[in-house]
Amino acid sequence: MTEDPANALDRRRWPAGLPPVKQLLEQSLDLAPATILVGENGSGKSKNPSMHGDLPFHGKSQVIMSTHSPLLAALPGAQILEAGQWGLRPRKWDDLDLITNWRSFLDAPERYLQHL
Repeated sequence: MTEDPANALDRRRWPAGLPPVKQLLEQSLDLAPATILVGENGSGKSKNPSMHGDLPFHGKSQVIMSTHSPLLAALPGAQILEAGQWGLRPRKWDDLDLITNWRSFLDAPERYLQHL
């Protein structure tokens, strides 16, 4: 995926300063037929121009999904990219904080529910 030079994003305006967006603007990104973006709230995964058809990026037809769901992130054969202050980085499903946190909750829900 590359930026469309005919419709360039203003580098001085949001969301161009978010690390994942900045990375896309400065580098091309090879996407798999299905790409899953995961990350903490505010990391830029859903503000990523690749998530919106009206923003200045083009590439092959893809399924690009931003999610907090461990089930959706487990889509077989999908490329998983984690968004954060580093930009975008490839991750394995088992290595995601999202998965570690869900496993911890399912192992002992009372640890979390005692705070309600």
